[in-house]
Amino acid sequence: MSSKNDFIVIDTEGKNELNEIAIVNNRGQLIYEAFALEYDAHYEIKLNRKPLQQIINDFVQIARNKLIICHFAEHDLRVLRNSFIKVNIDWQNFKFNCTYKLARQHFSRLSSYSLEHLSKKLNLKVNNKYFNSQQAHTARYDTEFTYQLYLKIMQQQQLIEAKNKPNPFGSSRVDTPFQNHPDLTSIYQNQFTTLKTIINEIKSDFNHQTKGAVVIGEPGTGKTHLMMRLANELLEHNRLLFIRQPNNPDTVIYHTYSRILESLVEEVGQSSYTQLEYLLANSFVKLIDSYFIVSPNKKDQQILEATKDNALKLYDILGKEGTQSKRKSWEYIERITTEWWHKRYGAAGYSLEIIKGIIKFCAYSDPQYKRLVTRWLAADNLEEAELNKVGLNNWNEEMSKEAFSLEAISVLSKFSLLDEPLIVVFDQLEGLGLSHNEKLLLNFGSAIKEIFTHVPNSLIILNLFPDRWQQFQHIFDGSIIERISQNKIILEKPSPSELKQILQKKAQSVQIDIEIFTPEELNDILGQSSIRGVLNRAYEYYQVRVYGISLPKETLNNKIKSQERSITDVLQSLENKIIQLQQGFQNIAQEFKILKEFEFQVKSVENKTNSNSHYTDLESPKSQLSKKNEPKIDTAEQTGKPKIINYLEQEKERLEVKYQRPQIIEDSDDVGKLRFITEAFKSINSIEIDHLRWGKKKLPEHLLIKNKSERTCIGFLQVGSTSFTARIKNWNSLVVEHKNTNFILLRDIRQSAITGKAGKEEIAKLNHADNGEFIVIGRENRINFELIYKVIVDLQNKDLDLALETALPILNSYFQNYWLTKILL
Repeated sequence: MSSKNDFIVIDTEGKNELNEIAIVNNRGQLIYEAFALEYDAHYEIKLNRKPLQQIINDFVQIARNKLIICHFAEHDLRVLRNSFIKVNIDWQNFKFNCTYKLARQHFSRLSSYSLEHLSKKLNLKVNNKYFNSQQAHTARYDTEFTYQLYLKIMQQQQLIEAKNKPNPFGSSRVDTPFQNHPDLTSIYQNQFTTLKTIINEIKSDFNHQTKGAVVIGEPGTGKTHLMMRLANELLEHNRLLFIRQPNNPDTVIYHTYSRILESLVEEVGQSSYTQLEYLLANSFVKLIDSYFIVSPNKKDQQILEATKDNALKLYDILGKEGTQSKRKSWEYIERITTEWWHKRYGAAGYSLEIIKGIIKFCAYSDPQYKRLVTRWLAADNLEEAELNKVGLNNWNEEMSKEAFSLEAISVLSKFSLLDEPLIVVFDQLEGLGLSHNEKLLLNFGSAIKEIFTHVPNSLIILNLFPDRWQQFQHIFDGSIIERISQNKIILEKPSPSELKQILQKKAQSVQIDIEIFTPEELNDILGQSSIRGVLNRAYEYYQVRVYGISLPKETLNNKIKSQERSITDVLQSLENKIIQLQQGFQNIAQEFKILKEFEFQVKSVENKTNSNSHYTDLESPKSQLSKKNEPKIDTAEQTGKPKIINYLEQEKERLEVKYQRPQIIEDSDDVGKLRFITEAFKSINSIEIDHLRWGKKKLPEHLLIKNKSERTCIGFLQVGSTSFTARIKNWNSLVVEHKNTNFILLRDIRQSAITGKAGKEEIAKLNHADNGEFIVIGRENRINFELIYKVIVDLQNKDLDLALETALPILNSYFQNYWLTKILL
């Protein structure tokens, strides 16, 4: 059975029977050429003279199960059939396709569909030479041009099919290792192997000492993509914990722990089990197998037998949901585990409570209960009714969340001693190097040092740009740098052939081929400075090819220069031919015709550059922004927007998906995000940032934003009811004291509702104040807030190739009705 890519191209010469044949394979290589001995009157000097019967036998062997491409196939079919009859060979069920008929379908209203006219009209080349009428009508020459014509037609067919498919180059970066993107594993294979080797070294080390690795690469070289490969290959064995850039200098370790928790509740691969459930199952099975129990009892033996091939079967043998049997089984697991911990590590601190919470999370199958336990593990105090549901006690409100978080991370790493080393990845760190983040950077360095000291059995990875790594080395003390840089993993730009493979891998995800790009376009694409740059440029050319959207100005200028060079090459070639070959007038006229066609194309591109530049929309985006709330129509219409608008809409879709997943919602994190956003907007507007105090009383985490016309104090209050009431009372006192300041207090709708009478009364007081407002952050409000923050971080990390000063006005227009952007501008 032939396939679309399993084809040969043939041409036959002969009036009724075959005189001459040439065959080209699907890579454009001439694989067969022969001249029939029976017609040797015209072929005395030819080398490949064979009896007609042998030629037909050779043809049968080559053409079997292949799609046969011819130009004006009726002629070739007739010649071949007559030749088969003449040599008494049965005709087989060959499958033919005709470029003459295909050309009529794809290139309408042409004056002629001869091979010569199509080759000249479409500027086809063989061996970098255009069609020459004097060399036509030999089998080899016509076959090679028919092959080029077929590629052109297939390219046109792909473009038609692609209109109903997404741009495969639209997603040029990996946001988290838990995403799934096409991965060409041959790229950075040595670096990947090095990371796996370090993990094995930690595992085999008697002390399981934590090691560091810094992955260094320019923007867009694939640092996070490499982490995704680690997750894809190792997540069933190792726990991979992904920590995005911290944003609050006072809570770096708590931020780290919160992101670790979010990673641990990610499901592994296609299973329905989270990383945390993998960690507990693997650790507990090994604990009762060899680490703690010398003489396993009947229960232990039952567990070991059931889990000998797969530790996750632990969850299948503990009894049905809601039964006494299951409750007793989990009580047994908790007792054995806490006894082991007490004997090995003691009972000081919060460790035993943290272990209890981990076991509670794994014991429940109800997602609501799991979310409650996750919040509790994040040191969030729950309502009384919620505590009763999960059988836990609230934390001491006076405890240090930084100290608690470091202990919690240490507990997880010690658990991993029964399992496999942890992989802790810090990513998106470029914003730490900005001048206004000096304190945040220093505290981050101190936090890393603490983690290395207190957290065993882990590989700590920092993904950094080369210049940012140089900056870190000058700022951090030697002990931090020594630990971080135990291993340096350098990512350099892949070779052109490797980049081409990456493009092909992406293109195959929507069943197209990179042959839709011209050689000149492909050279420009591959000439970009990074993998992301290559994919972004491919995205732009795909927009041109498939949707007819103008290239950005810079790309157009590059293309014009390329075409100008092409015209110069043709002129030089023409001059040489006139001097050396003295060709006839017809050939010279044809060359001039080609030149005129090139000049026309260049002028067309110049006109588009001047009158229809893609960046027109970036300078005045309102025409595109007005479409953002319209229903989606089709791919072609969607892709007519500036790239940053496409980016915003794609990221918004991702955030909507993420919104459904368990997340740690914390005041310090939210106010840190607000600070990052505000600092960015300071670059285009006169804004000051400050804080308010009310004696020694605890206030909600907040930021005072002052611009030319007003003062706005924005606070976050996600804590439980008891703490909530005390802090909102203090907040309301500020509202009364500062009449000239607007106060906005925010609480995420996914947090527990405030049910207490006192708390409700304080909310009412705030809303009745002329300068106060309590806002429940719903789905759209939260997604908009997170999207603005993500744009800022991506700009700082150069994940979005746009200047901050250019992006922020567009961002403001996109969110023109959003409360936060109104305050900042």
